[in-house]
Amino acid sequence: MYNIGIDLGGTNIKVGLVNENYEIIEKATAKTDLPRPAEEICNSIVSLIWKVLTSAKVALNEVNAIGIGTPGVADRNSGIVLYSCNLDFHNTNLRSFIEKKLEKPVYVENDANAAAFGEVLAGAGKGFSDVVVVTLGTGVGGGIIIGGKIYTGFNFCGAELGHTVIQYGGRQCGCGRKGCFEAYSSATALINMTKEAMEENKDSKMWELCGGNIDNVDGKTAFDGLRAGDKSAKGVVDMYIEYLGCGLTNIVNTFQPEMLLIGGGICKEGELLTKPLSEIIKRDSYCIDAEKTTKLDICRLGNDAGIIGAAYLYTIAE
Repeated sequence: MYNIGIDLGGTNIKVGLVNENYEIIEKATAKTDLPRPAEEICNSIVSLIWKVLTSAKVALNEVNAIGIGTPGVADRNSGIVLYSCNLDFHNTNLRSFIEKKLEKPVYVENDANAAAFGEVLAGAGKGFSDVVVVTLGTGVGGGIIIGGKIYTGFNFCGAELGHTVIQYGGRQCGCGRKGCFEAYSSATALINMTKEAMEENKDSKMWELCGGNIDNVDGKTAFDGLRAGDKSAKGVVDMYIEYLGCGLTNIVNTFQPEMLLIGGGICKEGELLTKPLSEIIKRDSYCIDAEKTTKLDICRLGNDAGIIGAAYLYTIAE
């Protein structure tokens, strides 16, 4: 039997057919094409499902379940997306619409949670039952797996790890608070720090690395500058890692997971990122048993994590 996983995003809709070994054997993608009504988005999902099945030459009766990872607050019990600002969903019943079209059980979860579950099933978190995943992108996302199940709190709003404060009264965050983890540790925050350092030091090699145009700065610029021996770049990277390490240590102290995974494009820096982070966590975490400490690693599944996790949501449904 197969399962279908759907990664519903603000830019793209990705649908994958997943086998019993957690392998995506067929995938199809389409633009979400916002803004448009929820019903039209659901019709696009159904069309992509049929496209995947047709390409793989798999019949619908060979599909066990369908799972959807969506931005926003998803009530996993009812299949209703209570709110998603990206999709402009308000009490949108994804489950009901898809089930009526395909007559297959449908399970709905927040997209970051689904991706975290995917990493536990088939990625860097495989074999562990208590795992926290932190994604470093435009913002800082999170997924918490406790006892092999997704934790969201009683109102499905939990795991917003990016919106814990690490600098009271600090940088403005998009959520309205100041000093959030996200405001210091997202890729966006790193880019902002890099630009500030470049403005302060017109002789920095980072200007050369971005072609003299500050608008070309990305999450790699400071790390590339560090490798080039630029002191300003080193200062940016050191500061960024300290902030990131602070937030990650808070997570370790709160949950003491077996595994703490970080994902996002910044993680391509590998040990240049993970080695100092591990040292910070070891230095600052509250743990009395040195033999039982949280392991830090990098997510392995990339964009496939959400599809794989969504496809197997049915296995943890209550």
